[in-house]
Amino acid sequence: MVSLVVFVLVVGVAALFGGLYAPDAWYDTLVKPSWQPPDWLFAPVWTALYFMIAVAGWLVWRARERQDVWYTLGFFVAQLILNAGWSWLFFGKHDIMAALGDILALDIAVIVTTLLFFRVSKLAGALMLPYLGWILFATYLNYTIWTLNPGA
Repeated sequence: MVSLVVFVLVVGVAALFGGLYAPDAWYDTLVKPSWQPPDWLFAPVWTALYFMIAVAGWLVWRARERQDVWYTLGFFVAQLILNAGWSWLFFGKHDIMAALGDILALDIAVIVTTLLFFRVSKLAGALMLPYLGWILFATYLNYTIWTLNPGA
């Protein structure tokens, strides 16, 4: 059970880093699509997703006797880094286009991670699916904000 706490903490560090860069006055000036979820929804959704991501990683780690687990966990770590980097690029640097590049790389990393997780644990793969859905939606939102705010 200690290892589950470690996974929650590792994912929590990525979440906290991303949380250092929150919407600010610049973000308030951007044109956003009418279908964007309300700001209050993001924190509870991300909290649930981060917990599921941590449990998924832990389930894969529990199968560490398999040779492919370490490679799989490498993708897990990569997607966490890309996830945290998006907030820094978008909210910290105010670089919508760079954030779009980051989230496209994140999409690929999460797709690969999810597929690899399914090979190790069906439950771990399934726990990654809501996250994948959310970031694909976030990618489209990032793209739409970029197109609505040329030069921002």
